[in-house]
This record gives sequence, C-alpha cells and structure tokens, in this order.
Amino acid sequence: MTIAVSTRAGRPAGSDTIRRLPEILTIWVPLLLSAAHLITFTLWTIWISFTPSTLVPVTGWVGLRNYSAVAASRNWQIAFDNLLLFGSAFVLLSLATGLILAILLDQRIRGENVLRSIFLYPLAVSFVVTGTVWSWLLNPGLGIQKLVHDLGWTSFRFDWLIDRDMAIWTIVIAAIWQSSGFAMALFLAGLRSVDADLIKAAQIDGAGPVRMYRRVILPTLWPITITVIVIQLQFAISTFDLVRALTNGGPGIATQLPALVVYDLMFQRSLLGRGAAAAVLMLLILLAVLLPYAAWRYVQKRRAIHA
Repeated sequence: MTIAVSTRAGRPAGSDTIRRLPEILTIWVPLLLSAAHLITFTLWTIWISFTPSTLVPVTGWVGLRNYSAVAASRNWQIAFDNLLLFGSAFVLLSLATGLILAILLDQRIRGENVLRSIFLYPLAVSFVVTGTVWSWLLNPGLGIQKLVHDLGWTSFRFDWLIDRDMAIWTIVIAAIWQSSGFAMALFLAGLRSVDADLIKAAQIDGAGPVRMYRRVILPTLWPITITVIVIQLQFAISTFDLVRALTNGGPGIATQLPALVVYDLMFQRSLLGRGAAAAVLMLLILLAVLLPYAAWRYVQKRRAIHA
C-alpha cells in the first residue's frame, strides 16, 4: 500500500484544501446557494405557469393556456412594443453618450477625476430615487416647464410625462442619465488599453484625430461594445422600479413594460399562473440576448487558446 503525499515541498495532500478552506467558504458556498435558489425558483415559476393558479398555487394542468392569454392581452402587446422602442433607444443613446464622454475624458483634461466621479455618480443612486427625481423634473406643474414659464416663456411646453406618445421617452432619458456613466467607464478603460504602437504608427502615416478614432481606436473596442450592449439590454428587459417610480406605467398603460405586466398579473389581479407565464416569457427574451453572448465569448476564448 502506498501513502499519497503532496508533490510540492513534501506537504500532505490535504494541506492545499485546508489552506483554501476560507476561499471555498467565502466564495463557493454563497455561489452554490445562490445558484440553487435561482434554479429552484425558476423551475417553480415554470411549473406554476402551466397551472390554473390564481391567488395561491394549485395543482392542475392547463398547458399553454396562460401563455396564449398573456400573449393575446393588450397589456402585453403594448409592453412588448414599448420594450422594443425603449430597449433600442436606450442602448444606442447610452452607448453613444458613454463613448463621447470617454473620448472627451481620454484627452487628459483638467479635473478628469472629478468629472469621472460626477458621471459615475448616478450609478450609486437607486432606480427608485432616479425615477422619483425625474418625475419631479418632468412634471409640468412643478418641474422644467413651470421653471421656464416662471421665467416668462409661457408658450413653452415640456409635458412629455403626461403625453401618451412621448411618455416612453421620459423613461429613456432617465435610464440614459443613470447608465451612461457605466458605459463611459468601460469605454474609457478600453481607450486607455489601446496599444500605443498602433497610435504612433497611425500618426506617422498622417492619420488625423477623426480618422485615427474611426480606423484604429474604435475597432479595438468591439469586445467592450458588445459587452456594454448585452448588459444594457439585460437592464432594459428587466426594468421595473424606474418605470414604477417615474410613470407607474402611465398615462394609462402607455409606458407598460413586461416587468410591470408580471407585477400587475401577480400582485394586483391575483392571477398567479398568468403572471408566471409572463415572467417565463421575460426569461425567454433575456435568454435570447444572453445565450448568443455566451456562445460568442466561448468562441473568443477557444480562438485565444488556439492562437
């Protein structure tokens, strides 16, 4: 019989495990508990979506009836249309705003640290606070419109918050204010990591600032751009508290988003089965974004390994 010993410095085989015990307890145990919680309640929600549950969960099987009822409802159709508009406008505008701020800060301007902190500050504010503050600013009776009227321009109108056609753009504005700093931080890190030799070579070839950014610098930021797009899309799909605090889905249901439909079905109408079906539909939309991103990251890693 042979006794296993460590191949490193003659230490017992179990010494590495004992040494890493704090790491295992502080990282892997919470991670496994969170994964178990997530998987358990996801499966429970999927099961509830196939039952006739209303106020409380009940057994039974109704097939896809809850899904067809949700998909055919006017609330869900409006919420899905709003998600397409809000998601595309928010992602594109926050990307553009973050990239412009990052390029400006990359010029090594004075007060860069202060400006960077100011632009990142909205990330420290909860979405409920953001929605509440912007609801005050955009309220025609006490916000920007009233301020301009008090200055003498009584013909000025900025009543998007109560305009059914424009209210969705108030959410876009608030979301861009909240998240542009995040995009700026990632883009700024990417700009600072561009190979200096590439920039010097472009300068030697006579490339001006615009051409250098368009042909040399910005193409190197594609991995960061894709990451920002995926994270911002994930936020757009799951947006709830910002809309709840800013417009509460109104005027009427003009600014409904899928998360508000889930809340309405589950907690206001006590239609647990339909609310679970709407939540599963949200999950499928989210997976449609995350799975291609995960596949892309896997391909990138495989290429890096074999390069």
